[in-house]
Amino acid sequence: MTLETKKSVFVELGKFLSQFSEGASARKSDVLYNDIFFDDFENLIHLSKSHNGWYTPEQVYFSLKSWSDALTSENIDKWLSAYSFDTAQTEKTVALILAGNIPLVGFHDFLSVIITGNKALIKTSSNDQHLLPFLAKYLIAVDENLKDKITFVEGKLENFDAVIATGSNNTSRYFEYYFKDKPSIIRKNRNSTAVLTGKETHEELEALGEDIFRYFGLGCRNVSKLYVPKDYSFEAFFQAIFKYQDVIHYEKYANNYDYNKAVFLMSNFKLRDNGFLTLKEDSSYASPISSVFYEYYENPKELEKRLQNDAEQIQCIVSNNFTPNSIAFGETQKPQLWDYADNVDTITFLLTTK
Repeated sequence: MTLETKKSVFVELGKFLSQFSEGASARKSDVLYNDIFFDDFENLIHLSKSHNGWYTPEQVYFSLKSWSDALTSENIDKWLSAYSFDTAQTEKTVALILAGNIPLVGFHDFLSVIITGNKALIKTSSNDQHLLPFLAKYLIAVDENLKDKITFVEGKLENFDAVIATGSNNTSRYFEYYFKDKPSIIRKNRNSTAVLTGKETHEELEALGEDIFRYFGLGCRNVSKLYVPKDYSFEAFFQAIFKYQDVIHYEKYANNYDYNKAVFLMSNFKLRDNGFLTLKEDSSYASPISSVFYEYYENPKELEKRLQNDAEQIQCIVSNNFTPNSIAFGETQKPQLWDYADNVDTITFLLTTK
């Protein structure tokens, strides 16, 4: 398959995904194989919650919209224009060990492996075993040459040349030992933070709520820590995020809210609480579901240096250009194809690994 052919296959997938939205999914006449796949995929979206309680239709539709927006010919061309593809490159089998915290969280790794002309040997998370295999079937229907490029495995991974594995800090140690003889990308826990100055508009703080509550806060790109200036008043913040109050009506989230709040209170921690989110002053980046940590700062330069020193713990920094690579409020869950997890360039890894 040529690079152009592979690009076109994923563009077709983007068109397929563009048909699905909450309460308004509609077939488009120019989309391939809708007669085979449309109804089954719509059913799978609504069954996803039974496979993983956090995968509500709203969250799955959001993920699909993000990927349909990304998989355009313009975006794919812009993404790949930075690389030189060697037509004589040796095909590799790349093992993918995927996470399952948010819908299709491993899709970018899958896309990267296939678009670089390699084979994907995929071990899905037990929390996300259905969405990617379905999309793989669609891709194979569009071009049957992909059939030999995509393999899903349930047991032991064998006969592969490189590996991309995503897990916790604990599992990463296992991965590093087990795959020590293979070229690898091993991803660990990371969290995202926001730096506030007190000058943010209501709209910006409202958008920050999206960064906090999307996917119920389960993603590494979700904001779990706030840095605020000394004597910061949280009144405007709480007013702005009030629009997300319905999250407390979701049982799994509510259970986490009740449990974590009780643990904090029994430990005599002082909390700021609005009935669906607790704020706790804490130096850590990783807060539990339904809670966000915060920390005061006085010297912006010192905070910037600290964020640089802690870079390996941080996935995204949300702010009004507090740091050079800041992400705008409300945009953390809309990464571009060229926004790499942990700032590790997957395409370069796949193109240069022997």
